[in-house]
Amino acid sequence: MLRNYEDLSANAIDCLKEIGNIGSGSAANALSQMLGKTVAMRVPDVKVLDYQNVIDEMGGPEKVITGILVHLMGDIQGMIMFLLEDSFAQVVLSTFLGKENVRVVELDENDFSAIKEMGNIMAGSYLQAIGQLTGLTIDMSVPAMTVDMMGAIMSVPIVEYSEIGDKVLFINDGFVIDGVKIKSNIILIPDMKSLSILMKKLGVEDG
Repeated sequence: MLRNYEDLSANAIDCLKEIGNIGSGSAANALSQMLGKTVAMRVPDVKVLDYQNVIDEMGGPEKVITGILVHLMGDIQGMIMFLLEDSFAQVVLSTFLGKENVRVVELDENDFSAIKEMGNIMAGSYLQAIGQLTGLTIDMSVPAMTVDMMGAIMSVPIVEYSEIGDKVLFINDGFVIDGVKIKSNIILIPDMKSLSILMKKLGVEDG
């Protein structure tokens, strides 16, 4: 039985990376349909990192970003968090609200609603792809969204999932939307029981 992410074998980590790739591809397709724009997904860089490394990858604890958090329910328990920079918010707001040059620290209620709905659709597509791959039923909570410094945003998973160690699945995928590079990062944290279920479904019995 897996106790924490440090118990994962190289084969198990490869399986998690494949889940990240498949989920990101599905999210990119959903994004393209919603925006009505051509969305190309860059080859995801999938890593198992500790929380401090995630913060460093995102530009440090004081970097201000948009975080969209969804809790996982059903056969899989845990959370998925989208970490989005200004460029993503700008594409969404330009497309749906006709706004230009909006910074994430200046978002109003309508801006929040538009970005949160996009996160909801991306998360749903991401989890549906994982469910189809594994045969598992994965439900999700209503997304919670915040704009804050990276260090503050990461305090949520640190507190909620401290018992499984300090490792998370970090997916640096990013998109190219109508020729514009959009930075996007995803953190996927299934709890240890769910991680064991995922591994078994993917044929990795011992983690």
